[in-house]
Amino acid sequence: MHIVMFLVPLMLLLVALGVFLFSWAVKNGQYDDLDGPAHRILYDDDKDMIPDDARTDKKAGKEGQASTGDFDQKPDNKA
Repeated sequence: MHIVMFLVPLMLLLVALGVFLFSWAVKNGQYDDLDGPAHRILYDDDKDMIPDDARTDKKAGKEGQASTGDFDQKPDNKA
């Protein structure tokens, strides 16, 4: 029975803390845009992160043709 005298005020304190934290979050705009972060991950913005000099292959002859580098020769399959 003595534990109830401890748990009831503790419960009321936790409820008051939860209400305070919820009101603080609403005031600071934590619940303003709930869909934005979920959709932002779908945007394709990888091109902005790649430097301009790394986008073009300097060994490629024409635009649209990739350079093959060391893979021009057929492998020697002698075992």
